[in-house]
Amino acid sequence: MDVDTRVLRYFVAVAEQLSFTRAAERLFVSQPALSRQIRQLEADLKIPLFERTSREVHLTAAGEALLPVARGLIADWQAAQRTARGIAAAEKRVLRIGFEATGAGPLTTRARTAFAARHPDVTVEPKRFDWGGEVAALRDGLVDIAFLWLPADTTGFHTEIVAVEERLVGLAAKHRLADRDRVSIMDLREDPVVWTRKAPRFWVDWWAVNPRPDGSEPVWGPENGNVEEMLEHVAAGEAICIGPRSMAAYYARPDLVWRPITDVAPLRIAFARPATSTNPLVADFADVVRELVGTPASAGEV
Repeated sequence: MDVDTRVLRYFVAVAEQLSFTRAAERLFVSQPALSRQIRQLEADLKIPLFERTSREVHLTAAGEALLPVARGLIADWQAAQRTARGIAAAEKRVLRIGFEATGAGPLTTRARTAFAARHPDVTVEPKRFDWGGEVAALRDGLVDIAFLWLPADTTGFHTEIVAVEERLVGLAAKHRLADRDRVSIMDLREDPVVWTRKAPRFWVDWWAVNPRPDGSEPVWGPENGNVEEMLEHVAAGEAICIGPRSMAAYYARPDLVWRPITDVAPLRIAFARPATSTNPLVADFADVVRELVGTPASAGEV
């Protein structure tokens, strides 16, 4: 039998979550569709992988044995894609840079400009992704390097902190707190906060400051798929959002205001590339970034 990596990802997600509901949310698929795929995998293998009750899901012994192998197959396929795509980009003298929203703020554009001046024969391709998507793109070889908003799963990456940005709250211009110079996170405890299914839950919770200092959970507002949708919800007064300072400058709107939050940790932005990169241009770009931020090669690693 032949099994594609998508089905293996489904199996791994259910095995890690031990819940078809949570796994479906993580994979952005419907629960019935996920259940059908797992049942088909079990039928193809002619063995049960999960024990299901009305309340719980457990791996069978066969499922326990398959899990590390499935993870390895997925990782190997990711590495194969990354290697092939990196070599193809290097042959064409192309450097692909991943980022989300405002990336590393002004540093993103400065680094691209400085690198292009030193390497006029190289095509620099900026690749924008939504809400944490640059992590998967880097892992799959769709980009050569990326500016990551932490927290993020940086397994298999070489990362260096290159920027830190204060976090601000985005409010509708008529919001009750719009006249304040700055706010506390607890001032926002009654306001719905926008969120997304596109990013890992730990990423969503960090941006929403969940839990809040008193242990409470934020009020969850509408979902969004990208920064433009998020700001539209905020401007309409349906919710608030939390973003880095560069977002206030890059996404300025007359119907929005941005106010610093005094008591939350700032955003750390990392420059990341695979630990085993196949594009030699990556090291040259890393040197440019370090020069711009004044960081030696061994400093700032996470």
